[in-house]
Amino acid sequence: MTTLRDAAMQSKAWPFEEARRVLKRYEKKDPEKGYVLFETGYGPSGLPHIGTFGEVARTTMIRRAFQLISDIPTRLICFSDDMDGMRKVPENVPQQDLLKAHLQLPLTAVPDPFGTHDSFGDHNNAMLRRFLDTFGFEYEFVSATEYYKSGQFDAILLRAAEKYDEIMEVMLASLREERQQTYSCFLPISAKTGRVLYVPIKNVDAINGTITFDEDGEEITLPVTGGNVKLQWKPDFGARWAALDVDFEMYGKDHSTNTPIYDRICEILGGRKPEHFTYELFLDQHGQKISKSKGNGLSIDEWLTYASTESLSYFMYQKPKTAKRMYFDVIPKAVDEYHQQLRAFPDQTPEQQLANPVWHIHGGKVPASDLVVPFQMLLNLASVAGATGKDGLWGFIRRYAPDASPETHPGLDAAAGFALRYFQDFVAPTRTFRDTTEVERRAMEDLAARLAAWDQPADPETLQSMVFAIGKEHGFEPLRDWFSALYQVLLGADQGPRFGGFIALYGIDETRALIEDALAGKLTAGA
Repeated sequence: MTTLRDAAMQSKAWPFEEARRVLKRYEKKDPEKGYVLFETGYGPSGLPHIGTFGEVARTTMIRRAFQLISDIPTRLICFSDDMDGMRKVPENVPQQDLLKAHLQLPLTAVPDPFGTHDSFGDHNNAMLRRFLDTFGFEYEFVSATEYYKSGQFDAILLRAAEKYDEIMEVMLASLREERQQTYSCFLPISAKTGRVLYVPIKNVDAINGTITFDEDGEEITLPVTGGNVKLQWKPDFGARWAALDVDFEMYGKDHSTNTPIYDRICEILGGRKPEHFTYELFLDQHGQKISKSKGNGLSIDEWLTYASTESLSYFMYQKPKTAKRMYFDVIPKAVDEYHQQLRAFPDQTPEQQLANPVWHIHGGKVPASDLVVPFQMLLNLASVAGATGKDGLWGFIRRYAPDASPETHPGLDAAAGFALRYFQDFVAPTRTFRDTTEVERRAMEDLAARLAAWDQPADPETLQSMVFAIGKEHGFEPLRDWFSALYQVLLGADQGPRFGGFIALYGIDETRALIEDALAGKLTAGA
């Protein structure tokens, strides 16, 4: 009999494929450190965006897959490069002038423009941790400032001083000639100003573990240990891998050309390069890369204003090697597809379950869906019902699903609230109702008449068949033109739900009245 672990070893789901690569690292013997280390990196130079969340979510999925196929313990570290100097001021934060006055200071030494934390770096770290905690991820947060200043990176920094020439050989080969003249992998922290200095290094003393450089005409010598220097970001990547013995890290496509540099520096410093996974970038509504400094695209808080945490995790699972446009209009589809997968899960084979996104979202402990009304249907219901609160929507929902209540179906209740908010903010301002053509008018009059004479239960499938038949009888070709007309005339939208289900939910008499209002011009007059 095939076990779940056996099935996982054959699964083509991308988290299992990555987990098997990590396991192969230790096919001969277990890690000496006693665990497999997954890492995600984050630069708090701006407010954390949804791409950073995606790294942790996806790495967690791979970690869960690994835990099914191996008994080796695991850890997940979320590493913040918060000792990096602030090179430019993000566009989406207050007190721009305050921040400009503190350029080149380590992010944990820049004042917090929001006034809630000790520094800008601390603010952004706390914001990221809040997001990760909201999703219940198991992780350990690591601050670069703490590791540099506490001495936890001292051994690797002394090693970098010993291997300085080898590291520089790798780095200089990747730089333009003018940059080569001033580049050093070591960045001193000025004792005078506290700023990160991008200055040429005159001497590296590997025996004493010091660097010498000029600052404002004065020759300064500093130890590389104790938080007096930090590494440039590319060497820092490889040094971190070597220092922590990282086994897996994923990052965006924009890092892919640097991977050989990261790997080589890790090896020069005595480490073993980790397994990597490169994902495609997240794009805003204009197709531009999401950026911390610009604050463009959809934020985590914005998504969670209109949908559940699980729907965002579902979106992250899908096609990580494909560029994703992240804007508000992707939310309804993600919600409904997530619940479709939940409903499918119990009847699937073990192999199918391991390929189902919800296994990876919930670590195999998959809940049942209580969304008996799809999110898109709730949006359409909000549109025609004019409901300003969940109680109004629940009046319709109870008729469609008599056994449902906010107490028994908390997910549905939450979705109703999300749908109202989404409708008010995004659907209502863009609705455009139109009048019918003559063919459409006759078909809708026919539909209204049949609804007036309807004497059967409000079964969604039976009603859908009736609507379908009317479209065919009135010569709509292709038939989707009939449904498009229903959506545009009655809902003010180009797309909509299965119309039979909508009638069953909204009500037969209510739908007939809606059609009559549309034919009388009341919907276009009130638009």
